[in-house]
Amino acid sequence: TDLFKVDIASDKVATAGGTSLTALQNANDRGAAIKAMADGAAIVVKDLYDTGGFDGIIGMGGTAGTAVVCSAMRGLPFGLPKICVSTVASGDTSPYLGTSDIILIPSLTDIAGINSLSRVFLTNAAGALKGMVEAEAETGDEKPIIAASMFGNTTPCIDACREMLTNKGYEVLVFHATGAGGRTMEKLVKEGLIQGALDITTTEWADTLGGGVFDAGRERLDGPGLAGIPHLISPGCIDMCNFGAPDTIPAKYKDRLFYRWNPNVTLMRTTVEENAEMGKIFAEKANVAKGKIGFLIPLQGYSMLDSVKDGEPQLFWDPAADKAFINALKNNLKPGIPVTEIDANVNDPA
Repeated sequence: TDLFKVDIASDKVATAGGTSLTALQNANDRGAAIKAMADGAAIVVKDLYDTGGFDGIIGMGGTAGTAVVCSAMRGLPFGLPKICVSTVASGDTSPYLGTSDIILIPSLTDIAGINSLSRVFLTNAAGALKGMVEAEAETGDEKPIIAASMFGNTTPCIDACREMLTNKGYEVLVFHATGAGGRTMEKLVKEGLIQGALDITTTEWADTLGGGVFDAGRERLDGPGLAGIPHLISPGCIDMCNFGAPDTIPAKYKDRLFYRWNPNVTLMRTTVEENAEMGKIFAEKANVAKGKIGFLIPLQGYSMLDSVKDGEPQLFWDPAADKAFINALKNNLKPGIPVTEIDANVNDPA
């Protein structure tokens, strides 16, 4: 471009992405080219950041440009100012954002060229980045940080744990186990921002196996173990797989047991087989942990729905399914990893 100096040329980005501009041009495959440049941009930008090259990052684009820009930003640490001005800053933006704290600013007109409207939102975006770079967050007493996973069905448990840990001098960050919440928690653990994990609500694995909407990926439960931080795991809410409104549930599940949590969330009771599979997976995750790890098992149910209240079994109460998890966990767990069983529901007061 004649408008400004380009410090990192496109051929260097392509090379970092494992190819070359010539190869991409000859292949004439737009999708492959965008992926290669996105991969390359992520590597180049991370290398630049690691050498102290910048204190904030901003980019803009349409669908393709946003993919490249956000790919470059996602690998940067939490808290570093990141802004993307985008024509797709609405609807489901999770493919672009992932678990990053990127700020999307809507482009009300196309990115190509400057006009009276784009001049306003581009100026605002630049001003926002300047403000974030120059701002200094207030700091107080630095406390050890504990990450806790929570669901509506385990809220009483987490509330009690948070109060107790706070009184002991810890800061507790609570993550809603909605897929994105679990992924974010794992990412912050890998970035070294978390000193311990209270993984009470591991329901996202039920969604991973059942195709639910709160799937956090098969890496869920990896982070604390790989980071070597203390990790307490409980099967909170693994009795349920989450779907949207009833008409979104796959037809293959038509004969399963459901509970309508709200108009947009429908819970499906997990089976003996699914619980056994989760027990095996949880054991395999724990077996390779580098730090202290253990399990806390509530024998009277894993959620509000998987319980007996005033002598009445609630809808998801299924001791056989719960026991299948416990048996599979113990049968696959290597010796020395503690499993503590409590004759209570996950939400019962201690």
